[in-house]
Amino acid sequence: MGDKLESLIENSEVLKAHAFFLAEQREAGKHLLTEEQELTVAKFKITGSASWEKLRDYLTSMLTVKLADKEIPFAEARALAYSPDPATRKRAFAAELEAYKKIDAALSFSLNSIKGEAITEAETRGFDSVLDSTLFSMRMDRETLDAMLSAIKKNLHVFHKYLKHKAKLLNRPEGLPFYDLLAPAGASGKTWAFADAAEFVAANLSKFNPKAGEFARKAVGKNWIDVYPREGKVGGAFDDGIYSIGESRLLLNFTGIFEDISTLAHELGHAYHDSLVQQETFINSYYTSPIAETASVMQETVAAKAAAENAPPEEAAAIMENYIQGMTQVIVDIYSRFLFEDELIKRRKNGALSVAELSEIMLRAQKEAYGDSLSVYHPLMWAAKPHYYSAESNYYNFPYAFGLLFAKGLYALYLERGAEFLELYDSILQNSGKYNLRDLAALAGVETREPAFWEKSFSIINNEIDEFIKFSFMSI
Repeated sequence: MGDKLESLIENSEVLKAHAFFLAEQREAGKHLLTEEQELTVAKFKITGSASWEKLRDYLTSMLTVKLADKEIPFAEARALAYSPDPATRKRAFAAELEAYKKIDAALSFSLNSIKGEAITEAETRGFDSVLDSTLFSMRMDRETLDAMLSAIKKNLHVFHKYLKHKAKLLNRPEGLPFYDLLAPAGASGKTWAFADAAEFVAANLSKFNPKAGEFARKAVGKNWIDVYPREGKVGGAFDDGIYSIGESRLLLNFTGIFEDISTLAHELGHAYHDSLVQQETFINSYYTSPIAETASVMQETVAAKAAAENAPPEEAAAIMENYIQGMTQVIVDIYSRFLFEDELIKRRKNGALSVAELSEIMLRAQKEAYGDSLSVYHPLMWAAKPHYYSAESNYYNFPYAFGLLFAKGLYALYLERGAEFLELYDSILQNSGKYNLRDLAALAGVETREPAFWEKSFSIINNEIDEFIKFSFMSI
């Protein structure tokens, strides 16, 4: 069959243009079951993992947390991790841990059942592990993952330096408690009108990549962005590329704080990526989540640097802290989540794990990731994170770390090569649906299986953290 397919591809320009997709489908076919088996698996999931996932969502949506003699929704209590008041953060954290006692047993049953099903399905489909199944769907090889994780482990001290400095800023001589990870370590008093924010982002993107700046103005000018919060509107932000009309639609909840500027640049990055892959055929326009964060992280970096350079020291420190705080979540916390999920799945093959065992694994994973930069940990994060309960998305963690580090590595190449790198950068984005991750990176002369590229990424991050420390000292 392989020789016949290759012969067909060789004799057709249309098939040549979709050779990667065809080869991928051929490989995916090796993991298909019979039609009857596929139907049975789909039916079992309805009353299996899908139901356990719904149970988790129901339990957490109905959970209340007792705080200051008042019962508040679980989500509201977790949001207090961003409170500027340290006493509020600490009380909310303690109340959250206490509230889990109402549902932690049920959540452990849900998690064990979902991961048990994932193990069975991966084995039935002929994968060596759940991780190998996920890597295949992400177009990523094990050697690349190992090289990236090795670089993360080697460079965790870079983030520990930031966390220890934040502890000083928050007057935590004993070290940073988990409930202060998201605490504001400065204050940016400036507020922005959306028109000014959009022009700021577009102007600074133009300095980096004129095409990206032009696209940003186009998206704003054509009203592709739902800008402001309103009653009945979902929170957060996202981008949706619409291939059929060659456009994107973006959702924001813009309030004028700097975080909204960063979000605007981020979502415009996704949309810019959309605009490039939309020049390919529909089949070649699909790309996986690890590469999806490339343009968004790149543009967020540009916006944050520009804002900090044009702000007084105190405001610059607040801007950079917020930016670095986000990176810490994507690298350090996600590394702990990967360690947790990997050990959970390996041990789940031998039987279900108790609440105490799950908490022990989580605590060990956090200590390995955060080291001595924290004084208090969160052993019940396995109960808090919905991604663990996504039956169709196991290991919903390392793709984000890849996306951030890949973008940082490309930014390092941009600093080395200047404007001549932009054509190659656009080519990587445009062709992101036509290669696996390693071959896509090779277009830029990058070998993802070697540590050198990932070290470039951490060199950029280390410099950004040093800049933050410098600015924050100046603002004291």
